[in-house]
Amino acid sequence: MRSRTGTFGLGVVAAVVFALATAPTAAASPIEQVNLGDSFSAGNGVLPLAPGTPIRCLQSEQNFAHIVARRQGYGLTDASCGGAATRDFYIPQFSGTRAQFDALSPSTDVVTLMIGGNDNSVFSGAIAACVSALATHAGVFNPCEQQNGSSFDDKIVDTTLPSIRQALRDIHSRAPKAEVIIVGYPWLIPAERTCEPMVPVALGDVPYLRNLQGTLNEAIRQAAADTGTTFVDMSVVSEGHDACQPVGVRWVEPLLFSQQFVPLHPNAQGEAAIAAEVTAALASS
Repeated sequence: MRSRTGTFGLGVVAAVVFALATAPTAAASPIEQVNLGDSFSAGNGVLPLAPGTPIRCLQSEQNFAHIVARRQGYGLTDASCGGAATRDFYIPQFSGTRAQFDALSPSTDVVTLMIGGNDNSVFSGAIAACVSALATHAGVFNPCEQQNGSSFDDKIVDTTLPSIRQALRDIHSRAPKAEVIIVGYPWLIPAERTCEPMVPVALGDVPYLRNLQGTLNEAIRQAAADTGTTFVDMSVVSEGHDACQPVGVRWVEPLLFSQQFVPLHPNAQGEAAIAAEVTAALASS
């Protein structure tokens, strides 16, 4: 009698253990990724557009953040928007949008962003100035540099750098446990040669614009270093993939004869290349 009772007890225990071992467990919450930033971060020009996003933001579902999220299995909230500057982290950029920082919370695990190019109209202002200088001063070696000197670089150092530094500090404050990754801009033009008419600037203004982009990327790197933020440097890997290269080689579309509707921005290959570098940075963090 004692033996049968003991056997029964062991059988019950075994059944309970088996049930606990095989019971379904609650699915783990996905890692929360938030993407912030401007047109390079939003993937302006790369189709298709991300559904449910403000049309004026031209956010692509093939931008680097979407690619990273799919590869990593992250839950993505993408607040990036074409034309954004650091001020748009704090206030709505236009009707129908929210301040980009509204996407951040203490539960955010990963933040990715590209920002700085629109502060002080660095990219658009400098490109417009240099295209105009070529048109109005044909035959002059570096008309844009002669007209503008260090003005664009000075704005980056004096205004853009402090703005990016403060924005990164505020990201860390709003998302204190998050890995924050800021990405530098891939090269838009080569180091020396011109590629008129695709990017119509004078030969001497090619290194002028290239150095300007170098100043901006250095400001982003410095702001990252000052705030404990991971910096993804695109300058080495994007060398030889600028807008002057042939289709299939370039990661950035040219100003004229672009293969996408937003010129002088990363194409699908460029966004994929950025995604690869961000993924590598996440793996090493």
